[in-house]
Amino acid sequence: MVPDNSNSGFYLRGRHEIQILGDFAKGATGLGGNGAIYNFKSPDKFVSKPGGEWQTAEATIIGNKITVVLNGVKIHDNVECNKPTGGELDNKVGESGPILLQGDHGTVWFRNIYIKELK
Repeated sequence: MVPDNSNSGFYLRGRHEIQILGDFAKGATGLGGNGAIYNFKSPDKFVSKPGGEWQTAEATIIGNKITVVLNGVKIHDNVECNKPTGGELDNKVGESGPILLQGDHGTVWFRNIYIKELK
């Protein structure tokens, strides 16, 4: 859950940030909009919920391809991302790494976090 105007994110492998942004009121889009692969690719659709409502995100990274489903809508489909997107741990994008939760500008809440290794 992210209030209007709050800014956060989560990182896949510690190198690719999926943006979390309270942008419903502004209808923000672009490389920093909610669900964007930060500084790399805008979401295909604007599907943010109003501040104060829980949102859902499912992110999958296989090799160098990222898929994201935000609030039940696929907003990235096998996007090839061969570089870190900013704020990364290092530039070793082909290696495994941690999932990081970011707190940046304002409040954000996380709950029901599940991690599944794909084979």
